[in-house]
Amino acid sequence: MANKGLQLLGFTLSLLGLIGLIVGTILPQWKMSAYVGDNIITAIAMYQGLWMSCAFQSTGQMQCKVYDSILQLDSK
Repeated sequence: MANKGLQLLGFTLSLLGLIGLIVGTILPQWKMSAYVGDNIITAIAMYQGLWMSCAFQSTGQMQCKVYDSILQLDSK
């Protein structure tokens, strides 16, 4: 009975790990930077991930650009 419980626990933990891996790969928040000008109106947060780069402005607009090729990624 204890063996079955350990197997179920192992399966559940591995499934949670797989879901976390997929979510972490999809999200564009791998590299984040911000720019704040003279006032808060011009604030921009920039996100880069494996598949796209996004710019989020303080006005609420978000613009994302999907990479056309993996060769466009920064080498840093």
